Amino acid sequence: MATTRKASTVWNGNLVQGKGIVTLVSSKVGSFDVSWPSRSEEPNGVTSPEELIAAAHASCFSMALSHELTTAGTPPKQLRTSAEVDFQPGVGITEIRLHVSGDVDGIDKEGFAKIAHAAKEGCPVSQALKAVPISLTIG
Repeated sequence: MATTRKASTVWNGNLVQGKGIVTLVSSKVGSFDVSWPSRSEEPNGVTSPEELIAAAHASCFSMALSHELTTAGTPPKQLRTSAEVDFQPGVGITEIRLHVSGDVDGIDKEGFAKIAHAAKEGCPVSQALKAVPISLTIG
């Protein structure tokens, strides 16, 4: 069964001086300010599409890795994933870096890395973003 999630944005003004509010409609978690300076300079307490992509990728990858580890007979106690998304004005999103560490009994570092790389390839968000180079660091 397919699911659909919704978000919306209201934008006011031009690109550089304008600002918007992105609302997570499906979850009703909240609304967040978004602006060009938060995207191309410093965030200053305002989010950006790239930060939202990083959040989506980190959580999706964690779910994919948890599933892969469990399927291999080594369910994780805890996974810690962060994602970094690089944006270059005039170019677009240029790189994504995933970083993961975890507490998993019954698997060595090499086995964890092998499963993590497979999870990266199978993660639905990784699949959606495969036009961008995605790296994975195991820590």
